[in-house]
Parts: sequence; C-alpha cells; structure tokens
Amino acid sequence: MIRILLADDQRLVRAGIRSILEDEDDFEVVGEAADGQAAVSACRALQPDVVLMDIRMPGTDGLEAARVIAADERLATVKVVMLTTFDLDDHVYGALRAGATGFLVKDTEPAELLHAVRVAVRGDALISPSITRRLIAEFASMQKNSAKADARLDALTGREREVMRLVAAGCTNDEIAARLVLSPLTAKTHVSRIMAKLGARDRSQVVVLAYEYGMVSPGWLTE
Repeated sequence: MIRILLADDQRLVRAGIRSILEDEDDFEVVGEAADGQAAVSACRALQPDVVLMDIRMPGTDGLEAARVIAADERLATVKVVMLTTFDLDDHVYGALRAGATGFLVKDTEPAELLHAVRVAVRGDALISPSITRRLIAEFASMQKNSAKADARLDALTGREREVMRLVAAGCTNDEIAARLVLSPLTAKTHVSRIMAKLGARDRSQVVVLAYEYGMVSPGWLTE
C-alpha cells in the first residue's frame, strides 16, 4: 500500500485529488495539510511514502517544506512531488534542488497523477511533460556561480558518467540498459552508486547536478 499525504491550501483541490487517489486499490491517503509547516509535522507523524505538495501556500510554502523534509534524516524515505498551477513556475529549479522528486501541473490528467505517485515511490525523477528538461537547464544556466566539477564528480567512473548523462536525459533503468548494453539490474546499481557518490537524494537531484556540471545540454540525446 502506498501511503500519501496531500498538502494544499485549497480544500476543494485536496478533495478532488483524494477522490482520484482513493479509487486505486494500492493507494491510501493518510492525511492532509493546508500549509507547509503542517505538511512537515504530518510527515513526521505519519511517515507517508509520497507527499503531493502545492508549491504556493500561506505561511511556510511548499518549497521551504520540501527543503525541511529533504534535510530531515527521519524523513529520508519520503518522496515529495510538487504541484503547481503554472508550468513555467520559477520555483521549478529551486524545488528540485531542495529535494523534490518531481513536478506536476495541477491540470494534469488523472492517469498521469497516478503514474507520478508510483514513479515517485520508485525514486525515479518525475517532471510533467509540459515542464521540460529545457526549463531545468535554463534555470541551471541562470545560476551566476554555477557548480563546478568537484571531488564527488571525480569519484565517478567513466561508465557512471555515461549513466548519469542518460539519467539526465530522462531515461529509465531499462532504457539505460538498452543503450549501454547492460542488464537492468546493472543499470540500477550504477544509478544507486552515482546517487551515493554525489550525495543525491534521488534521480531528480542527479538530473540537476548533471546540468550544473555541464555534462549535458538540452536535447543532446537526439542531436
């Protein structure tokens, strides 16, 4: 059973999302919160698998709540998927850096929402199709003091760098395995080692770091 917490300041929005989720046999909505501070408290009390978090809420917003959750070792297994009204929200990059697993726009189709929850539980990066890798790259390039290659990157093997670039391109473990002629289990092992060496919470942070380090550029996989 996948345990889910809903965090949104609009009760009607929470009710609508709850109704979609509770139609699934493997989902359980364990709680709701109307602001970021309440969401953090609920996470600590309920230990959900996934938090669907509105980015804009009164008081402590979703972005700050995501930072707190990501920094709390007691909540290391909690995945945060941010919900936003606008797909060009300038908080996308900051939220991914803060530790959010991914982003969805609120007008996403129910099937995509359900898929997002399952993807988040697996620890995969999830970004709504309308929030493209181009946008992540754009915000990464706007950082005046962009991250430079450091000891963590130096620790990666050549194969791990290849895998990291494919993760940044949005490839699944199976797709990485097919491209590099590996078994899916080996691809998964490489991804896990990359995350450990980089100190990344999940694949989304690997994506952001790949752009920051200049390892990939938008559309490189299809060039």
